[in-house]
Amino acid sequence: MITQLFAQTTEPIIRWNWLGDHLEEMWQRTVQHVELTVVSLALGIVIAGVLAATIRAFRWTTGPITAVTTLLYAIPAVALFAALIPWLGTGLSVPIIALTTYSLVVLTPFLVDAFDGVPAAARDAADGMGLTTRQRFWRVEVPLALPAVIGGIRIASVTLIGLVTVGGLFDLGGYGNLIDDGINRSFPTVIVVGVVGSVLLAIVFDLAFVGVGHALSPWRRAAKAST
Repeated sequence: MITQLFAQTTEPIIRWNWLGDHLEEMWQRTVQHVELTVVSLALGIVIAGVLAATIRAFRWTTGPITAVTTLLYAIPAVALFAALIPWLGTGLSVPIIALTTYSLVVLTPFLVDAFDGVPAAARDAADGMGLTTRQRFWRVEVPLALPAVIGGIRIASVTLIGLVTVGGLFDLGGYGNLIDDGINRSFPTVIVVGVVGSVLLAIVFDLAFVGVGHALSPWRRAAKAST
């Protein structure tokens, strides 16, 4: 559809004067996109953390939880948005609920694998030092699991940034609104801005989490330096 639009329209791909006149709108859409991504990702991390803790405490729940999160992820984004709007309206609640739901299928298994991957020797050493279960979790397990956790968050954030654009079909904010507006008006400039903005935002988020993981793992830098 977009390819046909570009082929049929006489509009240039980019109208630079439009960009200069609509900087405020582009900034507004950027803020909306970031807000939807960050809130949904934060909620997803919290809920996935609870699900991962449940799985690790009761291994028989692995199948049911995985089945439910996978089933929810299998629902097409357009269909889920459309189903939620009659109940919740067109506010932020619809995209946040939908995006949080989609994040669980990525975050939950990453969190389980991350903490399962902590060496038993490290836990035994912590117990031998007299650490409580909570102290062992925060001082030993979290630092060792952090690289894998950050990896899952990176994938989830990039996935959510792409899914936020689907909300534009329902005027729910973010770069998707620009893309939908451009399609409706046969105006390629707005489509390009929405697509490029989403890609750049995904890159920024990915690099930001790489930096966060690097900053929170000083022992990994020390290990690399020693080798």
